[in-house]
Amino acid sequence: MESQFETVKPAESELLIITGMSGAGRTTVAHALEDHGWYVVENLPPQMLRRLTELETPATAILNKLAVVMDVRSSTFNPLLSEALADLTAAGVSYRVLFVDADDAALVRRFEQGRRPHPLQGEGRILDGLHAERALLTELRDRAEIVIDTTNQNVHTLSTEITQLFSENGPIVLRLNVMSFGFKYGLPADANYVADVRFIPNPHWVPELRPQTGKDDSVQKFVFAADGAEEFISAYLEALKPVLEGYRRENKHYATIAIGCTGGKHRSVAVTEELARRLAQLPSVTVNVSHRDLGRE
Repeated sequence: MESQFETVKPAESELLIITGMSGAGRTTVAHALEDHGWYVVENLPPQMLRRLTELETPATAILNKLAVVMDVRSSTFNPLLSEALADLTAAGVSYRVLFVDADDAALVRRFEQGRRPHPLQGEGRILDGLHAERALLTELRDRAEIVIDTTNQNVHTLSTEITQLFSENGPIVLRLNVMSFGFKYGLPADANYVADVRFIPNPHWVPELRPQTGKDDSVQKFVFAADGAEEFISAYLEALKPVLEGYRRENKHYATIAIGCTGGKHRSVAVTEELARRLAQLPSVTVNVSHRDLGRE
């Protein structure tokens, strides 16, 4: 029987729209894509987007992998881009949106280090510009296929993530980032799905387990021996299968699954490791594991 996760060949022409918060890493993404053979156009006005795609013909193979970087320059950005995307859809042009984001503190720090103003701050503060930009980009972020949170990344780790996302022949069919985190440090900004495993007894209260982590065998045995732990992982995996199949049908290639406990040290780490191991056994699925808050305490 043919696998429900059978590999989908990339389209002959790929159009990727790169946008997101100023200072979050759009230029780094663009440079990484150029290294992988993409033709990148930066700071394209929304009105020019449809015209650019009209150049995609067999005679212009250089545009078969086209990435367009678009940023906020004025309050007219949002309606103009919405119109441009609607024109693409009406013309039957397929595209994907990659949105780079970071928390306000990280973005303010980057602007201050670069000694430059935010394009929308006017006479106000950098933070005022960021708030205005977030308001403009909310709808676009919600419709983005790929959201990358660069709060804790540098140019090297972001470039590596883009390399993992895009192969020589186009986007990887389905790449999952399975992440553990601690609720006390806040929800991950780029999570598509969040699961709470605080129903499992906390190894923190077992003296011999407290200094260990969810990567250690003794902690894993404790976690998976708890009532409901194995049932949760098995049921959650089964619940994700139709979601992954839906992603394949909709030509979506990336998702982040976040597993949270109180501090992100024991339960969420153990469950993340096991869930990732099982997901990696599915055909045409690439899994990356990360532990956001491990080591923070």
